[in-house]
Amino acid sequence: MEVWFYTIASVLIVSVVSLIGVMTLSLGKNTLEKILILLVSFSAGTLLGDAFIHLIPESMEGGNGAVSIYILSGLLFFFVLEKFIHCHEAGCPEHSHALPSMILVGDGLHNFIDGMIIAASYLISIPVGIATTIAVLFHEIPQEIGDFGVLVHGGFSKTKALFYNFASASTSVLGAVLVLVASSYSENAEIFLVPFAAGGFIYIATADIIPELHKHKSHKLFESAKQLLFFVAGIAVMWALLFLE
Repeated sequence: MEVWFYTIASVLIVSVVSLIGVMTLSLGKNTLEKILILLVSFSAGTLLGDAFIHLIPESMEGGNGAVSIYILSGLLFFFVLEKFIHCHEAGCPEHSHALPSMILVGDGLHNFIDGMIIAASYLISIPVGIATTIAVLFHEIPQEIGDFGVLVHGGFSKTKALFYNFASASTSVLGAVLVLVASSYSENAEIFLVPFAAGGFIYIATADIIPELHKHKSHKLFESAKQLLFFVAGIAVMWALLFLE
């Protein structure tokens, strides 16, 4: 029951993050961009930190020779998800009216997978579950802000955009419940999902987030140093969570 409590609480918190978009309406564009780039930097650190400090070592402890294949499966899956389904940019689809639907379908599937990953992490241990929840949470914040903006740009009212964004994010609860129920019949769900999650996190951090950070190169050394500081801070948080185990 402890695993159920932590898992459901975690995915509900992640789902509520989808409402954060409305808070950005009062912020100026420059202020929002400065905040987001630091959150994105921190997110890259937490994703890589969770993958290399928690998920991969835990997977290796089981002595499963297929861990490398599972990690590569995660990389490949998230590549396909992003390439053919998920889109965050206004120019992605050939027809602009299809953009909100693509955002919601892609996010729904992405969040469903996130819920499965969080549940599988808690099946390993509570600290690993907490680490993975933090990594997912900080990745979701800038993503949900972007999605909210794209939905409004696509013709949704602010209220409708928030509602559908939250509904899409709530699929994480379904993913988590699926894994927890399945684990009562089989104890092997996390053997695949944990290294799979590591591969997905590595892909998101290296293929999406780090290139985005490079796009925001600043001529001011201080701004670049802040990005580096938040990146390292994300890794440090993942490392600090080792002491909970």
